[in-house]
Amino acid sequence: MKFSLEIGPQTDLDTVPPVDDIYITMLPGGDYKETAQQAVELVKKGFNPVPHFPARSMQNDEQLKDYVSRCKDGGVKQVLIIGGGREPMGKFDSSFQLLETGYFEKMTIGIAGHPEGSPDISDSDLEKAMIDKKPYADYIVTQWLLDHQPIIDFISKQSVPVHVGITGPLKISSLIKFANIVGAKNSINFLKSNFTKALDLLKPKDPNDLIGKVKSLEGN
Repeated sequence: MKFSLEIGPQTDLDTVPPVDDIYITMLPGGDYKETAQQAVELVKKGFNPVPHFPARSMQNDEQLKDYVSRCKDGGVKQVLIIGGGREPMGKFDSSFQLLETGYFEKMTIGIAGHPEGSPDISDSDLEKAMIDKKPYADYIVTQWLLDHQPIIDFISKQSVPVHVGITGPLKISSLIKFANIVGAKNSINFLKSNFTKALDLLKPKDPNDLIGKVKSLEGN
C-alpha cells in the first residue's frame, strides 16, 4: 500500500519523511504563490509535490494561469483540483470549472471524493459533480473518514483509482472536531453512538485498523 502526506505552504521541508507524493494545501485566504513555491522546493528535493487548486479561492483566469505556470515551470507534474470550502472569491465556484479550462493539460489530475457527503454541496449535486469531473481525472482522493464501510462502498462504484484519506493518530475528541469541518457525517455518528469509543476519548486513535479493513478489498 502506497502512502502520501499532506503539508502546508509553511511546513519545514527538513521535517518531511521519505514519502513519494506530498500534497500541499491552499487554505481559504492563503496565497497561491506560497503553495506554488513550496511545490517547486519539493521538486528540487526529489519529491513529487501535489499542490491543491481550490476553485473558490481563485480570483480570475489570470491568477489561475499564473498559479499553473509557476507549478509547471518548476517541474510540478501532479495537482489536486478541489472546490474549496469558502464563498467564491471570483468567477470560479466549482472544481469542474477549473478542469474545463484545459490549463492542466499533461499533468496528472486528482479530484476530491466525498463518501460521506460534503458540508458545501447537497448529495445529489455532489453525485452529478462527480459524474462531470471523472472524465478529466486520473484518480480520486477521498475526505478522511473514521468508518471503513462508506469508503468500501464508494470505491466499489468508481471507474478510476481511489486514494483513501486517513488521519494520523489523534484523540477521538480531535477527530470529531475535524470530522465536523470536512463533513464526515457517518463517522461522527459512528463515534458518538459507540460507547466504547466514548470511554477512549483521551487515547490516541490509530488509523491502522481502518487501513487494514480497506486494504482487504485488494483481495476481492
